[in-house]
Amino acid sequence: MSRDTAHLLTALFVAAAAAAMGYPSRRSATDLDATPRTTVTFDELSGVRRFSAHTLNYSTLLLEDDRGILYVGARGAIFALNSSDVTDGSHSTIRWEASPEKQMDCLQKGKNNKTECFNHVRFLQRLNSTHLYTCGTYAFHPLCTAIDADRFTLPSRFEEGKEKCPYDPARGYTGLIVDGGLYTATRYEFRSLPDIRRNLHQRPLKTEESPLHWLNDAEFVASVLVRESKDSPMGDDDKIYYFFMERAGEETTSFFDKSQVARVARVARVCKSDVGGKKILQRKWTSFMKARLVCYIPYYEVLRSVCSVDRGGWASTVFYAAFTLSAQWRTMEASAVCRYSISAVQHPFEGPYMEYQDSARKWSRYDGAVPEPRPGSCITDRSRRKGYNSSQDLPNSVLDFIKLHPLMFEEVKPAGGEPLLVKKSVAYSRLAVDRVQALDGRFYDVLFMGTGDGWIHKAVVVGSGIHIVEEVQVFRDPQPVESLVISHAQRSLYVGAASGILQVPLASCARYASCYDCILARDPYCAWDGRACCATAAADSTGMVQDIQSGNEGCRSSSGRGSLPWKNRTVLQGDDVLLPCDQRSNLARAVWLLNGSEAPGVGQDRLRVGVDGLLVTDTLPQHSGEYRCYGEERGLRTLLAAYSLTVLPEMPRGPMAAPRPHATSQVAGDMKVAYISAIVALVVLCAVLSTILLYMSCLEKRKGKYVLREPRTASVELQTVSANCLRKGHREEEEEEEELAYPDGCLRIIPGEAPTAATSPVKELPAAVPPLPPPPPLPAELTNGVGALPSVLRKMNGNSYMLLQQQEEPLASPLCNASFTEELSKILEKRKHTQLVEKLDESSV
Repeated sequence: MSRDTAHLLTALFVAAAAAAMGYPSRRSATDLDATPRTTVTFDELSGVRRFSAHTLNYSTLLLEDDRGILYVGARGAIFALNSSDVTDGSHSTIRWEASPEKQMDCLQKGKNNKTECFNHVRFLQRLNSTHLYTCGTYAFHPLCTAIDADRFTLPSRFEEGKEKCPYDPARGYTGLIVDGGLYTATRYEFRSLPDIRRNLHQRPLKTEESPLHWLNDAEFVASVLVRESKDSPMGDDDKIYYFFMERAGEETTSFFDKSQVARVARVARVCKSDVGGKKILQRKWTSFMKARLVCYIPYYEVLRSVCSVDRGGWASTVFYAAFTLSAQWRTMEASAVCRYSISAVQHPFEGPYMEYQDSARKWSRYDGAVPEPRPGSCITDRSRRKGYNSSQDLPNSVLDFIKLHPLMFEEVKPAGGEPLLVKKSVAYSRLAVDRVQALDGRFYDVLFMGTGDGWIHKAVVVGSGIHIVEEVQVFRDPQPVESLVISHAQRSLYVGAASGILQVPLASCARYASCYDCILARDPYCAWDGRACCATAAADSTGMVQDIQSGNEGCRSSSGRGSLPWKNRTVLQGDDVLLPCDQRSNLARAVWLLNGSEAPGVGQDRLRVGVDGLLVTDTLPQHSGEYRCYGEERGLRTLLAAYSLTVLPEMPRGPMAAPRPHATSQVAGDMKVAYISAIVALVVLCAVLSTILLYMSCLEKRKGKYVLREPRTASVELQTVSANCLRKGHREEEEEEEELAYPDGCLRIIPGEAPTAATSPVKELPAAVPPLPPPPPLPAELTNGVGALPSVLRKMNGNSYMLLQQQEEPLASPLCNASFTEELSKILEKRKHTQLVEKLDESSV
C-alpha cells in the first residue's frame, strides 16, 4: 500500500468515525489534510538569528516590545536579550543554579541527575513597573523571587514556591500575573492533587477537593485573561480561562473501547474578583466552572496548545487550540486545529449543569431547581442590586450547589462545527497567532504552528478554511518547539526550544521572485509593488497588489514570469532525455506545452510528466520542438522553464559507423561480465594447482627425498618463465627446444620426459582423465596490451611470473590416478638426463 493510499484511507476512516459519532462535517475526506504551499529547508533559511549559552531548555519567554527586551528563562539561568537582535552580544545573564545540597537531596529521592535535579525556570512575568517575578523548580524544591529589572541581579531573599510552581520540570503548568495577583495551575507538590490557585493577593484561593474533586488528574496547557469588565453593559467581571486535559468521568466513553477511561480536553473559568465564601468554600473559588472542549474529530482530543487574539476588544476574542491523536493511535501521527469564539466559550457556562450520581458512578444532566443568583457566575450589576456585592455575600444554597456541580452539560464547540485544519504526519506542539490587516481592509489571523520535530508552519485563516503559506525547518536537529512569541515592533517570531532561542522574520517576502509567486502565496505580510514582493508595513502601500481571498488576482502578465531564456537540448534518436522543471509550489500542477499544444496528449505516450520535469523516452524525430513548462495554481499559469529539443536521426549502420551510446553501454556491460568470469576461473585454476603442488610436496616429504636445486631421481623441479622469456637464447638451445617453444619464445611447464619431434609428452599421459575447465578470454581493452601473450601470467614474489598454459588436450590429474607415484618416478627418471634450463631462476625458488 502506498503512502498516499494510506493517508486517504486514514482520512476516510476519520470522517466515517466522525459521522458515526454524530459529529458534523461538511468537508470530504480528501479535504482533511492541508498541504503547505512551499517548503523551506534548514539550508535555505535566511535572516534567522540564533542565541544559545552553556545551558538548555530555553522554554519560558517574556517579551516586552515597548522596552525592546526579550526575557528568557532556561535551566539554571535567566537572560535579558535585545529583541531587535538576540545575537548582538548585549544580553545580560543571571545564573540561578540549584545548590549542591538540594541536588543531592533530589538524587536521594530517586530523580534523574541529568534532567530533573536542576533549577528549571518555569515562571517569568512582570510583577510591577520595577520588578519581575520568577519561579524555578530548584531540584524539586520550588523557589520564587522578585528581580529588579533595571539591575537584573539575583536577590539574596527567596520565597517558598510550593504553592506557586511545580516541583517537576515536565509537569504541565500555566501562570499569569493579573493586577498583582498570581494565578497558577499545576500539580504543586509531590503527592498533591492538581489545583488552580491565586497567590500574591489579599485573598488566596484554590479549588475544592471534597466531596468532589473539581479537577481529576488534570494536566494544564494554557491560561488566558479576558477583560470582560471593559465596557460591559452588565458590569461583568474579568475572567481567567484555563485549558487543560483531565480524566473524564462516565459522561464520555471511548468509541473503540468502552471500558477504557478516556481523557478529555476542558476549559475552566474563574472570576478575578472572587474572594471565596464566608462559611462555605472559605478560601475556595466560588466561580469555578468547567466544560468540555471538543474539536469534532474523534480522538484528536489531546490538547497541546492554546492561544488567543482580539481586535482590541474582548468581544472579538478568538481562541485557537491544537490537538493531537490520543495514546491508542501510537502508529499514526496527526494534528487538528480548531477555532473558538468567546461567545462559544461562554455559552456552556450559561446552560444546564451536570450532577454526579453515586449509585451509577457517572455524570448525568441535572434537571432540578437552580438557586439564585446563578451558581458560578461573577458578581454583576444585577447581583449588586439584590445585595450581593461580593462572593462572600452569596447564600449557602448557592455555595453548596457550586461544590457539587462544577461540570457543565453542554460542550464548547468550534466555529463552523469542524476543524480549521487537519494535518497528517505532524504533531503541533505550540501555537501563536497574529491579527493582520491586509490591503483589502480586512483582518486576517495568521497562525504560527510549531511542530514536535523543529518546523514552523505559517498559515492564514480565510473564512472557514485555512491556507498554509509555508513550512520552515528552523532546527537542523529535530526537537520540539516549546515556545512561540510574536513581536509586532520587530516583525519577528521568537522560538524557544531545548537548544536555544531563534529570531525568525514574520515574513520573507524576497523569497517570492515574481508577481505570481507573491500573489499566490496569500501572505498578509507581503504584497507586489510592481518590481518586487515586499513587506506591506515597510513601505507605502499605494500601488501595491495583494489577494488573500482568492490568491489569483492583481498580476497583469498572463505568463507569470514572462519570457525566459531558451535552453537547447540535442539527443540521438532512440535516446531518453529529461527536461527539468523546478516547481517551487507544492500546490502547483506542472503543465507542459509542446509547440503550443499540451503534452502529453493523444499519441504522445513516450512523454512522462514527473515531479522533476518531463521525461521523453526512446525519442523520435517528431519529438523535436519547443517545450514550455508552466506551474498551474488557482487558475494561473506561471512559466517556469523553456527548452528547444532537437532529435538527430539514427546514424547509419556499417563497419565505420560509430557505436550508439546505449550499444556502447551494452558492450561495456558484456566486457564487465567476461572480466568477472575470467577472474573467477583463474581463482579456481590457482586453487587446483595449489592443491596438486601441496599434495606432491607432502608425498616427497614423507619419503625424505625432497632436495632443492640438485636433480635427483625422485625430486620435483619447479621451473618458471621469467619476464624476460621473450629474449632470444642460444641458437643451440632454440634448436633443441624447438618443439617446446611457443611462437613468442616462452616455455611450457611440462612434467615428464623431454619431447622429441616424434613424441608428444601429452600423449604419454592417461587420456581418460577429464580436462580442466578453460578460463574465458579477457576483453582486449582490459588486458592493457598483454592480450597477445599465449598464457595468463600470474605475478609471484614481485619479480617473476609463472606461466599457466591451457592445454588443448586433457592432462592427467595426480589426484585422480591411483598409480600416480609410480608414473611420476618413471617420468623423473627419464627427465634427469634432460636439462631444460642451465640455471634455475632463483627468484622462483
